[in-house]
Amino acid sequence: MTELSQTTSPDLSGFPVAPSDIQAAADTIRGAVVETPCSYSRTLSGICGCEIWLKFENLQFTSSFKERGALNRLTALTAEERARGVIAMSAGNHAQGVAYHAKRLGIPATIVMPVGTPMVKVENTRHHGAEVVVTGATLEEAAAFARSHGEARGMIFVHPYDDPLVIAGQGTVGLEMMRAVPELDTLVVPIGGGGLISGIAIAAKAIKPSLRILGVEAWLYPSMYNAIHDGNLPARGDTLAEGIAVKSPGKITTEIVRRLVDDIALVNEAELERAVATLISIEKTVVEGAGAAGLAALMSDPTRFAGHKVGLVLSGGNIDTRLIASVLTRELAREGRLTQLSLDIPDRPGQLAAVAALLAEAGANIIEVSHQRTFSELPAKATLLQLVIETRDAAHLDEVMARLSASGLSARCT
Repeated sequence: MTELSQTTSPDLSGFPVAPSDIQAAADTIRGAVVETPCSYSRTLSGICGCEIWLKFENLQFTSSFKERGALNRLTALTAEERARGVIAMSAGNHAQGVAYHAKRLGIPATIVMPVGTPMVKVENTRHHGAEVVVTGATLEEAAAFARSHGEARGMIFVHPYDDPLVIAGQGTVGLEMMRAVPELDTLVVPIGGGGLISGIAIAAKAIKPSLRILGVEAWLYPSMYNAIHDGNLPARGDTLAEGIAVKSPGKITTEIVRRLVDDIALVNEAELERAVATLISIEKTVVEGAGAAGLAALMSDPTRFAGHKVGLVLSGGNIDTRLIASVLTRELAREGRLTQLSLDIPDRPGQLAAVAALLAEAGANIIEVSHQRTFSELPAKATLLQLVIETRDAAHLDEVMARLSASGLSARCT
């Protein structure tokens, strides 16, 4: 985690977004956007060694905070601009926010989404009534297409983060958190383009200047980190946190982050997966990779937050069900609760039964079984037995492996 400049009396002047703009946005969106719970988590607090409150933005109608900025921006359009229609580029959550509220307000909407956007986000956007165009390998390529396509048709471009009205809308999350839990001393917020953390920083530090604001990015897309530190860490690859997979943060948001955000943390893919699985297991809430980034930062560096009163923004919950299944099973494997074993056994009747009996005695549950006789380097009178077993934890797995070894079986985790 990297220390940035800190101040107890932040200078909020000179920004295109003022605290009063965020309060005005709160008045604008009231009744059309859910004021989501900000709830204390006793279990996560015990795990991380600090007091944790969760802001459940995944409970918005479109399962993301993005509704706030989208609605604030759309409401500001003139009648003539509404008639021309709007266009936006997004990896999913901004798309759904724009599509949903544009339909409510009777505004034609076109959404450009990059190739590789999770199908659940594409289909949900279409369901909200927008025309969807899937093109571009990155958000930046999708944005370039959206701008040219929109200009050719006279449409209004609704930027996902680098727009004062959008930033003000996102900042209402900070107002609600500070009103619900005034004793918070730290807010941990995911960073993609920077709209959410910029709005929250302005709103929250206007209320409580001593508040710490910490941003979180995926290691694969450290764009704001690079912008703040003049770094050149690569931004590439597939990340679980595609909602914050932005190669170039906004100009407005970068300046706000530079002045108001105290730290930036980078989290890896295993940490993101663990956080998603933990929120499902403990809080019984589904959060996408970007939405779990804050918890990933806490769990990867708990001493940094020890004793603090921390507010985490669960920014969105739009994650493909197949991906959830993959994340959960991978986490079971990391915990030693799900393991694939390979055993070399004689190709004789009763050998599989003997192995199954040993595992049963050891308290392990067999999930899958596969015999491999042909595609193996073993002798012709031997066979490769592959098993997926379930155990209680890593210690129990060690016991099972010891039991197999004591019985003369050559077993290895694969």
